[in-house]
Amino acid sequence: MLRVRDLEVRYGEARALDRVSLTVADGEVVTVLGPNGVGKSTLVKSIAGWVRPWRGVVEFLDEPITGLPPEQVCERGIAVVPEGRRVFADLTVRENLELGAFARRARGRVRETLDQVLGLFPRLRERLHQRAGTLSGGEQQMLAIGRALMSRPRLLLMDEPSLGLAPVMADVVFGFVDDVRRLGTSVLLVEQNAVRALAVADRAAVMDRGRIVGAGTRDELLRDRQVQEAYLGVS
Repeated sequence: MLRVRDLEVRYGEARALDRVSLTVADGEVVTVLGPNGVGKSTLVKSIAGWVRPWRGVVEFLDEPITGLPPEQVCERGIAVVPEGRRVFADLTVRENLELGAFARRARGRVRETLDQVLGLFPRLRERLHQRAGTLSGGEQQMLAIGRALMSRPRLLLMDEPSLGLAPVMADVVFGFVDDVRRLGTSVLLVEQNAVRALAVADRAAVMDRGRIVGAGTRDELLRDRQVQEAYLGVS
């Protein structure tokens, strides 16, 4: 479904991504692990069209999308749950969700998709007319995911979904990843919390200083001594 090949992104002289390659298959959850500042969010932004790569190729459904503007990437079927949630605080939950359906591919099925999203997140149904800024952090993350799903994506990019959440609420949010997959949406998840991310992933890659330094299935990485010591707290 998604193929990233030799992607390189530079901010001035600094190289944020250095020949990054990865794939996401149809129906798959892939996580990219690593501490803050290693290039995970830049990878998401490059795929989504928010950042233009210096070199390399991004293909989605066998078509190149490298350098396309974000609205065209969305029309192709990719949606983003951004780091920090970025909900529209002064708008209601319903208004936030409806804004997610701006893509032409989603406009004709807004009511159907809204019912589907509210079925996935019953708590949002209870707060449908509440201003988004008054929601808890976990509820805002649910809203950010629901808003992205309103565009009826084939691939969902999730950027640090557990950031700033209490552990219990982070567990709830990660529990929704399998629900998203059951809706027929693949997921690329970038995350610092390796334990929770690996629990929901089929495959994973480890990033360091803008490069992929390890990759494999969830079980392979869970058995990898370097990953255990660096990310899972095993000494």
